[in-house]
Amino acid sequence: MKLTFLGTGTSQGIPVITCKCEVCQSADFRNKRLRVSMLVETGDKTIVIDSGPDFRYQMLRANVEDLDAILFTHEHKDHVAGLDDIRPFNYLLKKNIDIYATERVQDALKREFSYIFSEIHYPGLPQIDLHTISNEPFSIGKTAIVPLDIMHYKLPILGFRIGDFTYVTDAKTVSEDTIAKIRGTKILVVNALQKTEHISHFTLDEAIEFAEKIGAETTYFTHISHNLGLHEEVEKELPANIKLAYDGLTLYCE
Repeated sequence: MKLTFLGTGTSQGIPVITCKCEVCQSADFRNKRLRVSMLVETGDKTIVIDSGPDFRYQMLRANVEDLDAILFTHEHKDHVAGLDDIRPFNYLLKKNIDIYATERVQDALKREFSYIFSEIHYPGLPQIDLHTISNEPFSIGKTAIVPLDIMHYKLPILGFRIGDFTYVTDAKTVSEDTIAKIRGTKILVVNALQKTEHISHFTLDEAIEFAEKIGAETTYFTHISHNLGLHEEVEKELPANIKLAYDGLTLYCE
């Protein structure tokens, strides 16, 4: 299984002219973070986890030529806003794209992208097949996926375990039942927003504590804001088996 970080950032701290902080002005490419998203290539399926506002550019940048499915963790705009940009894949691949989301997330998609679901369906609109998921395991092709219950402040969201890879973003609270489902994973990806306390995301210390509790062979932090600091400097503060992810980083896992 091939894993590629399409984006490791948040809507807070994307490099813009108006931000003069050292992270946003850094020349280090690892500090240039688009909104968080993950590409999972399993051998028989190409899956993206979350399609945020940067989805189109991320797919072009990573030279992604196929797409079978999108898994949604939750309905916040920085995770769903790029859904419209599946159109080129519909056109080039001549197929619908499978969308996997909870009923609540599907309701949000229907509000945000009402034209996709309209009875009057114009040619060229995104072509999708909706699949309802919950906290029960399911499969995409030959790939088994275990949804993980996560709390994003008061909002229930999903993480996903796929084989020995586990992806958790926007977490603030994780139950012991979910931790039991994650244990044994070899690669853990989890959010680490900033060093100071945040109401709905792990801080750096909280993410480290969570990673050590899971005990994966290697943990990668994602959903990083500029408030966390420079990539090179933060990595020096981390335990040996914990690293900061960066856009374009590619890993391999069973």
